[in-house]
Amino acid sequence: QVQLVESGGGLVQAGGSLRLSCAASGRTFSSYAMDWFRQAPGKEREFVAAISWSGGNTNYADSVKGRFTISRDNAKNTVYLQMNSLKPEDTAIYYCSTGGSGWRYWGQGSQVTVSS
Repeated sequence: QVQLVESGGGLVQAGGSLRLSCAASGRTFSSYAMDWFRQAPGKEREFVAAISWSGGNTNYADSVKGRFTISRDNAKNTVYLQMNSLKPEDTAIYYCSTGGSGWRYWGQGSQVTVSS
């Protein structure tokens, strides 16, 4: 069992920055890759970023590449998403997630709203 709790969302003007955090408990956090997804109103959930268990490899959706940075601190069982140069189209509920063969866990989500 894994519990994921996101924090750090909020309202920001276009061009601003936010940092999301996701605190994990349960299974050995440092053993698993971690992901961020987002879901905008009326749209399907989409992949945002991923980071390997060691933090040595990252991957980003084209829509956020160069603006968002995913990182992790295994000593704190926490993964982060630094979001810069935010755009109104980044408005969504952001979810952290982890999974393996046949299983996946999700956090409750954190609302990010970017005003124009």
